[in-house]
Amino acid sequence: MSKAKRGIYAAAVSPFREDGSLDTQKHIAYCNHLITDGGCDGVAPTGTTGEGNSISYRDRIALPGAFAEAGFDPNRAIFGTGSCATQDAVDLTSAALSAGYNNVLVLPPFYYKNASDEGLYAYFSQLVETVGDDRLRVYIYHFPQMSMTPIPVDVVVRLKQAFGPVIAGLKDSSGDLSQSLAFADATGGVDADFDIYPSSESFLFDGLAGGCAGIISGSTNAFGAYSRDAMASPDGADSDIFAMVKAARAMASKYPLMAAMKQMEAWRTGDDSWTRMAPPLKPLSAEQQASLKADVEALDNTKMKANG
Repeated sequence: MSKAKRGIYAAAVSPFREDGSLDTQKHIAYCNHLITDGGCDGVAPTGTTGEGNSISYRDRIALPGAFAEAGFDPNRAIFGTGSCATQDAVDLTSAALSAGYNNVLVLPPFYYKNASDEGLYAYFSQLVETVGDDRLRVYIYHFPQMSMTPIPVDVVVRLKQAFGPVIAGLKDSSGDLSQSLAFADATGGVDADFDIYPSSESFLFDGLAGGCAGIISGSTNAFGAYSRDAMASPDGADSDIFAMVKAARAMASKYPLMAAMKQMEAWRTGDDSWTRMAPPLKPLSAEQQASLKADVEALDNTKMKANG
């Protein structure tokens, strides 16, 4: 068991059955697609894009074991295990660790607002101490727009100093590259073995140059191969394919991202059940679907012209 492979991650969308339960086997097959043809180095299941907080505790706690039975590489998965209840976060994290998945993405306890620095530190330290396993690798999840619970840089530094390699990194979904770079500067970033992942592939090269480890993005569900190809291009940030990366991200951002990524997977597979969302989220409207289809076709046409 080791730290998660660095690089391009998809915050994987989650397929639901008609009764609202998680379709675990379809989810595993989809994550295997993402790390092969999908162009990603790894996946982050049961995060925000995966509607993780709308998935039942029963389904979430069983998921890592199912991934293990399917032989999914533990170094290419970072499971979302955060919860408002610290003990639930402990149980979900322990279940992942027991199944062989030691890399977990942990939201702060987000129900009670205006949490103090001491309260946030207590949550993460209690999680680490209660799990009590040096194999654990925690990636702190900073998403203030959604959680309304920002995690100050000082708290991250304090946790890293207290628990060393167990506090392995951070996902920064603030959408502000300067925030990601501030975390990297304060912790030492990859040079100090602290892996920071901004949430937009548009930040890929600037983030890497500033000490980040890659990206964990929702739009790489559909466009991960663009980022893979940009990384492989000798022109890097100046390549035509990275221009496509930024164009794809900007296009995806016009729509409710989770619903758009699910719609694109439904088109890819011919399986309309992919469009199911957990309440209160809803699928794209017919008008949004038509607009997205036109935008994707325009993007594909641009790529074909760029390839000659």
